[in-house]
Amino acid sequence: MGVGEIEGASFRVEPLRRVGEDSVTMRARLQYQSRKRGILESDLLLSTFADVNLGSMSKAQLEQYDRFLDENDWDIYYWATQSPADADSPPTSTKAEAGRSSGRGGNSGGDSGPVLESGKTQTQSQSQSGEWAQTIGTFKPAYRPVPARWKDSEILSLLRKHVHERSAGGILEDVKGVEAGSKGTGLGRMPEVKVFDSSVAAFAGSINPLHAKHSNDVEKNEQPDEAIAEKAWLVDWDGPADGMNPKNMSTGRKWSIVVILAFGSYCVTNTSSLYTTTYDQVDAEFGNSRLVATLGLSLFVFGLGLAPMVLGPLSEFYGRRPVYIFAYTGFFIWLIPCAVAQNIQTMLIARFFDGLCGSAFLSVAGGSVGDMFTKDTLHSPMLIYSASPFLGPGTAPIMGGFINSFAHWRWSFYFLLIFAGVVLIAIVLFVPETYMPVILREKARQKRKESGDSRWRAPIEVYEKSIASTVGRSMYRPFMLLFLEPMCFALCFFSSILLGILYLFFGAYPLVFGHVYGFNLWQTGLTFVGLSVGMVVAIMSDSIWRKHYARLMDKNERETGERKSEPEFRLPPTIVASWFCVLGLFWFAWTIYPSVHWIVPIIGTAFFGFGIILSFSGTFTFLVEAYPLYAASALSANSFARSSFAAAFPLFGRQMYTAMGFHWATSLLGFLTLLMAPFPYLFFIYGKRLRAKSKFGST
Repeated sequence: MGVGEIEGASFRVEPLRRVGEDSVTMRARLQYQSRKRGILESDLLLSTFADVNLGSMSKAQLEQYDRFLDENDWDIYYWATQSPADADSPPTSTKAEAGRSSGRGGNSGGDSGPVLESGKTQTQSQSQSGEWAQTIGTFKPAYRPVPARWKDSEILSLLRKHVHERSAGGILEDVKGVEAGSKGTGLGRMPEVKVFDSSVAAFAGSINPLHAKHSNDVEKNEQPDEAIAEKAWLVDWDGPADGMNPKNMSTGRKWSIVVILAFGSYCVTNTSSLYTTTYDQVDAEFGNSRLVATLGLSLFVFGLGLAPMVLGPLSEFYGRRPVYIFAYTGFFIWLIPCAVAQNIQTMLIARFFDGLCGSAFLSVAGGSVGDMFTKDTLHSPMLIYSASPFLGPGTAPIMGGFINSFAHWRWSFYFLLIFAGVVLIAIVLFVPETYMPVILREKARQKRKESGDSRWRAPIEVYEKSIASTVGRSMYRPFMLLFLEPMCFALCFFSSILLGILYLFFGAYPLVFGHVYGFNLWQTGLTFVGLSVGMVVAIMSDSIWRKHYARLMDKNERETGERKSEPEFRLPPTIVASWFCVLGLFWFAWTIYPSVHWIVPIIGTAFFGFGIILSFSGTFTFLVEAYPLYAASALSANSFARSSFAAAFPLFGRQMYTAMGFHWATSLLGFLTLLMAPFPYLFFIYGKRLRAKSKFGST
């Protein structure tokens, strides 16, 4: 029977799922569930297994073990102790249900065994049937095959290995990595209860029990008394309802923080493209060429991609709030020389450092959203935040078109200074620290101050990491993923082309709509409404993709018996969106004629905007789930590649449109996206096989 099914009942009892449970609490609960099964054999088997393995399990292994414990106790016992060879030999009795009515330990009649169908009784010296007989006589139960949902399970593999290593007689002869016929110490005694703390969780994921020797596992768990005493002074949450835990903030406060962070991200990316509407006035005042002016856009965007690898890791040591305040203050300050620049050199230098500071904010802000919301409630706030950096570039030309049509170009930066100043004040006043290790460090300081006992420590204070080594890893690992992982490279290359095209349009739109339709600056700015509308529609389609994701989960559960997500389930939005991008570009390319109404090519750009948002959304979530241990590096690789392309494309866009013509220049961009469009579908089909061969990916 499956999990939650009851013999003779038509309904199914779904197991209780804990939401927002930290790994320390989860280990303690799983230890209790392993010791209190209600059947002696299972108690001994699972308690000794948990004693050896629970402390070194990763988060994914803990979740798998949690689901495994929902199975029937006798199923777990037989799956762990029987070999496939047992399937070929008959059981002692073919009547599996015999003896059930008599109960464990005999019937009401005294010393006699269970009553058989004939009315006679069996004595303890005879071969007896049913689960009642497992502790007496010589009984061979029927073989219970392992269901498909657990056949290749890492947890079951560990459990079978544990049985073989601890078995005094060597029950299993087919366990990989264990010498056949080896003798163990037995499973006759339940181990002492262990106390798990945050320090164990800090190391979870770095140890793979499948590749560790049993002696090493014992050494990890047999720690000196001093180490155990030291861990007793580690500070953790005061239960799941701890008020200092950011996940326990009120819903209203969480969403207010999300809104502030979203506006902060929007302001940074809005600054990148609003500058493009100042070209005409800046060129005339400073006497520079259009190419030199475009460098102000490219340097800003390049700075956006560079900072996450250098400044992003600092939040691991100092928390998110100091990075917010430091980075956004720098972003605000570097807007000032832009506003008062007397030459193009000052403008270019200030733009680069402005992008660098703004990027440090962008690299950390998404982490705060993840800090505050549980996995079940994360999707909507993360969608709002993730969309804001892409709405910024799309809407900036609309505002900039009106500002620079009716005011001096410096008012573009005065507007941005006011916008950034308001956001900075909101960050200082209303955005608290949300990074949990840093909050626990502050909690430890409070305990030391209140108690006068200096032994209180937070995990981050005990297990110090080097800032230099952390930043070093964050700089080289993204490039390893980018160039050694085919899926990461292809998806990053595709998303880079899309963002490069978006930034190329900031120079191409004035050229196209000015020559073909005679639009002035503010009218050209309004043509970006098509892109913005497409992006908003993509955000509103989120519920459709969530339902499709749920259907894929249901299908996977029917096929494997386990409700488990695969990274490839995140790719359908990208699969569909890639063809919307292709359609939008070719639509725009071949409708920009004076004889065709200007609304028609703008509708084509809406398809492109729709595709960009969904492409990025699916790509980001896929990279996070496909490379869970290196998610930050995968996203940094994507950010660096996207920013590099977005910085480079505007430098040749205007020349390309002039040399090739508006139609074929846009068609070339369409052919580039057409070349990359099949890759998301190929990864949806073959991604799991590629991950199995990957050095960095999940399996």
